[in-house]
Amino acid sequence: MTSIKSIRNFSIIAHIDHGKSTLADRMLEVTETVEKRKMKDQVLDVMDLERERGITIKMQPVRMNWKYKKTGESFILNLIDTPGHIDFSYEVSRALKAVEGSILLVDSTQGVQAQTLTTLENAKAQNLTIIPVVTKIDSPLARVDEVKEDVSSLLNIDKKEILEVSGKTGEGVSDLLDIIIERISPPREQISDEFRSLIFDFRYSTHKGIILYTRVFDGSVKRGDTLHLRAIEKSFKALEIGTLSPEEKEKDKLGAGEIGYIVTGIKEPGLAFVGDTVSPPKAKLEPLSGYLNPKPVVWASVYPESQDNLNLLKQALERLRLTDSSLSYEEESSGILGKGFRCGFLGMLHLEIISERIKREFNLDVIITSPSITYKVITKNKEEVIVYSPIFFPPHGDILEIIEPWIEIRIIVPNKYLGEVMQLMYEHEAIAGETHSLSGDKSSVEASMPLRELMRNFFDDLKSRTSGYASLSYEEGVEMTADVVKLDVLIADEIVPAFSKIVSRRKVEEEAKRMVEKLYDVMPKQLFVAKIQAMAMGRIISSKTMKAMRKDVTGYLYGGDVTRKKKLLEKQKKGKKKMKERGRVNIPQDVYLKMMREE
Repeated sequence: MTSIKSIRNFSIIAHIDHGKSTLADRMLEVTETVEKRKMKDQVLDVMDLERERGITIKMQPVRMNWKYKKTGESFILNLIDTPGHIDFSYEVSRALKAVEGSILLVDSTQGVQAQTLTTLENAKAQNLTIIPVVTKIDSPLARVDEVKEDVSSLLNIDKKEILEVSGKTGEGVSDLLDIIIERISPPREQISDEFRSLIFDFRYSTHKGIILYTRVFDGSVKRGDTLHLRAIEKSFKALEIGTLSPEEKEKDKLGAGEIGYIVTGIKEPGLAFVGDTVSPPKAKLEPLSGYLNPKPVVWASVYPESQDNLNLLKQALERLRLTDSSLSYEEESSGILGKGFRCGFLGMLHLEIISERIKREFNLDVIITSPSITYKVITKNKEEVIVYSPIFFPPHGDILEIIEPWIEIRIIVPNKYLGEVMQLMYEHEAIAGETHSLSGDKSSVEASMPLRELMRNFFDDLKSRTSGYASLSYEEGVEMTADVVKLDVLIADEIVPAFSKIVSRRKVEEEAKRMVEKLYDVMPKQLFVAKIQAMAMGRIISSKTMKAMRKDVTGYLYGGDVTRKKKLLEKQKKGKKKMKERGRVNIPQDVYLKMMREE
């Protein structure tokens, strides 16, 4: 059995696009975990979406074997590859609880970023050993000495302790593996022979049921053992156990300190929970401290394009929930859109990823309403209503007060863009806080702002105004009174609930014009003239008329009296008039997606 002293568990924390997946690829290559003929870019990114976008969405554990150069002793290195985008910080927090150390990876061409600082603080709170590494040292744009200076002052360490690597060429990777063995401590000794492990992730297999990804803290488990999920008091038999390298590799036993998987055979959704403890039935040891449940910050309603597909959509969300524990949903119904699901997401990117997965993996066309946040609405009769969707907002005249969530943001930006950032924060109703000077001609700006303004293109605007040099992180703040109104969109005099949204009163006219213009550009022409209008506070604020699609009904005629053409054209005119009175506008699914992405 594996000695606990020969195990090292670690993760890599980095800002998005700092080369984390590339470094993981080189580690797999150097340790010969993946054969050369099977090597490809982003080995640990298993979803097509991850490869297309060049980002990590889902954490992925992998086991590597490495011989320590100084002694020739063999060690087991368990890496949990984590996402870098702020929307998936919950995935990172789970990985940090299953390891003893972390590589702090900083891009030598970009330097320390806001999200890196936030994740670093989480790692320090878990008392993890931090190994600072500067990457992309082979780039002609690398500022190695300058970035090492930043990192040394950030961690209060000597520059000599900071490693230099290139994920592209592999330079410094084998030395880094040795440093991991030297600096990161082995897992703590078990306190009992009784099996106890923590679920940090799971996935669903059609044939095997729920497969738990787990970190063993005490005892050991073997195939055939009867185990118990402590949170729901559910027992099952371990049908298979093993490790991931990165494919599932069956083993006889998993012992204390190891990271691996357990096949449960359970095919009922909603039974496995991230943070639950797995142990034998009637275990004497207390459950391990798990994770806080992820709190959605963005809400959107998802409806099937055809109500016949409602059950298929429910099954799709159940399956996605099995691979993404941060997705939440519950049934709801709308008078116009029918039955659907109100879904909670960790951010706008998370929403977009889930909508893409529904379409690709389950071949379902869905209608997604404009993203919103949770509001507390106090009506004139002193009733408090929690509103997750603009569709269910009370009428304007019935509202006494609206309360909304705020967030605390941190922006790291080069000093020459500070003016632009301050102007942008004013435009998004932020209240500026402290500004700290950092080394390398950079500043850290702290501020408070409404969560709804973060969703209103703030991140994209920030990148655009600062030529891509600024970085952003945020965390939950307080609740404050909001001066907002509901903005409805009408197409052919009929409200389209999917486009309704809550906007700041001072920006309602600007937002109304922008939405009407955008819809006019993306909507396909109809067979009749249709108006696109935006309405708020009981009045039409913006309007644009969409011309009818012209169909040549006389094209097949040849020769003859001109009255034949006139009759056909007159018939078409009457038909279009009738259609305008009775017809309904057909809105394709890609229009909803374009409007949602444009937010």
